[in-house]
Amino acid sequence: MRTREAVVQGWFSRSRPCAIQCFMALFETLGFQWDRDSVPREIPRASLERVVFRFHRMLPEFVWDAGVLEGNPFTFPEVKTLLDGVTVGGRKLSDQEQILNLAESSKHLMDLVRNREFKLDKTTFSSLHALVARNEALEWGHFRGEGLETQFTPDVALGQRGRFTPFATEPGAARLNDVFANGVRSLEENVSNPFERATAFFLFGSLQKFFFDGNKRASRFMMNGILMTEGIDAVSIPAIRAAEFNSWMVDFYTSRDATKMMAFVLDCHPEVSQIRQLNPGLSAVRGLPKIQYHRLSKPERDAGYKDDPPGHFKKLSR
Repeated sequence: MRTREAVVQGWFSRSRPCAIQCFMALFETLGFQWDRDSVPREIPRASLERVVFRFHRMLPEFVWDAGVLEGNPFTFPEVKTLLDGVTVGGRKLSDQEQILNLAESSKHLMDLVRNREFKLDKTTFSSLHALVARNEALEWGHFRGEGLETQFTPDVALGQRGRFTPFATEPGAARLNDVFANGVRSLEENVSNPFERATAFFLFGSLQKFFFDGNKRASRFMMNGILMTEGIDAVSIPAIRAAEFNSWMVDFYTSRDATKMMAFVLDCHPEVSQIRQLNPGLSAVRGLPKIQYHRLSKPERDAGYKDDPPGHFKKLSR
């Protein structure tokens, strides 16, 4: 793995305008690093109305994808049924509520962006968390330590690679508030590229764990709010790539290098092919074996997620 100094030196040596100390301060403030030359500089853009329309049209898929990442057993047809206002039998109420929370927070994000009220700030972040983690997190809608619970510090299981523990929960959350304020200010001052700023905030929120639970979900909503505000389509992590997502997140937690995770998010963008054409030299995320899928009862072939309805694939044994 390249050292933080090597990453910064590489960027600086290519005549970027910011001083080397500026990038070091950015990485130190956020708690992780990345190769800034691996981030696309040219991104297709559209009107705010168009990107919000697409997000609205894809809402059931976005909700289902997010649910799968959380281990929710609802199928795509069941998610669509539930969002149409019809309850689904045989499912736990907690699983149903998680899907409804994802849908409600998605609609709240759409309203914020459509009305040009979305901001990269604590108020917006907390309002999204209050919806997406309602009745699931220990407390929701405020940072760890700002409510009744002031002792418990959540951690993340990393399998054979141990556990990741963030800053301790403290009464009043003074340290977490400082970390958040400094991180947001550093992103706004030093990262003008909206895709880079959006993915960096997603990983910033996921790493620092400002809330007891639901950090990745709330941080992805913030990421998509940043993107859509800039006329860039929102990103959903496809359900069939959940294992890859989890693997890259473990690498991120252990290495504090976001380069590959940012490349993975880019690979999930709906306009990734066009982005690669506009940014020659970008490399696809590598390091995991390619997963092949095929239609049930049909000849084996590689299948793209967009071309086939969810639920019609199964993983090939290797």
